[in-house]
Amino acid sequence: MIESSDRTPLPRDFFDRPVLEVAPDLLGRTLVRLTDDGPIELRLTEVEAYAGEADPGSHAYRGRTARNAVMFGPPGHAYVYFTYGMWHCLNLVCGPEGFASGVLLRAGEVRVGLELARKRRVSARYDRELAKGPARLATALDVDRTLDGTDACAGPESPLSVLTGTPVSPHQVLTGPRTGVGGDGATHPWRFWIDGDPTVSPYRAHAPRRRRA
Repeated sequence: MIESSDRTPLPRDFFDRPVLEVAPDLLGRTLVRLTDDGPIELRLTEVEAYAGEADPGSHAYRGRTARNAVMFGPPGHAYVYFTYGMWHCLNLVCGPEGFASGVLLRAGEVRVGLELARKRRVSARYDRELAKGPARLATALDVDRTLDGTDACAGPESPLSVLTGTPVSPHQVLTGPRTGVGGDGATHPWRFWIDGDPTVSPYRAHAPRRRRA
């Protein structure tokens, strides 16, 4: 049985806090994606924090670029990037404007719009796999670069928004190294997930990419 959740939208000041406060507080919240075919909603179960120019693992570590400009903008906006030439990933900008911190949405449980998510994630064997990992989450929710800069605090008509949902208690939250992050940021315990949730993705350490001969 799925418990009822709070449908109140999260205000901008929720995101206007340090990234290490926002990230674990997003667990259990409801992410809403309005598509042309209908709404898709999921309960967030896994996230990662990235602390801008102070964080070697962040896209903003070396400063502002055309790609990461949204990260330096107001909190509560979506930062969407394209990776490995095939996948999109969805982040929510947080912290004070100009600092460029954000939270990568790594996994969730689809609760509304299952049929829409299944059509986009035809390789998923079970519903718990629909958004199990950041690229899968973005694919299931029809997220691409056109949503980069979307204001998730703009109201119910926004293509992306976050509702209060059912936040989890601190003792249910586990933390560990971020997936796939190497170098000086490899050991930061800034990945947060709900203990025992089947939609959480498996941890994978950073594997250096080999150059072709």
